[in-house]
Amino acid sequence: MNKSETSLALTYKDAAALVGVEYRTIKAGVERGTIPSVQLGPRRMIPRAGLLRVFGVEG
Repeated sequence: MNKSETSLALTYKDAAALVGVEYRTIKAGVERGTIPSVQLGPRRMIPRAGLLRVFGVEG
C-alpha cells in the first residue's frame, strides 16, 4: 500500500493526485486559503480530511 493512501497529511503533489487536479490548483487554493494547510517543520502539508471536504469527496 502506498503511504499517501493512508497519510493524514499530504504533499501538494499527493493531494493533487488524490482529488484529480493539477499541482498548481492545490497551490493556488492554499495561497487563497480555500484549501487548508499546516506547516510541519519545513514543509507545508494538506490535511487529508480538509482536502476531501473542500472537494466534496468522501474519504
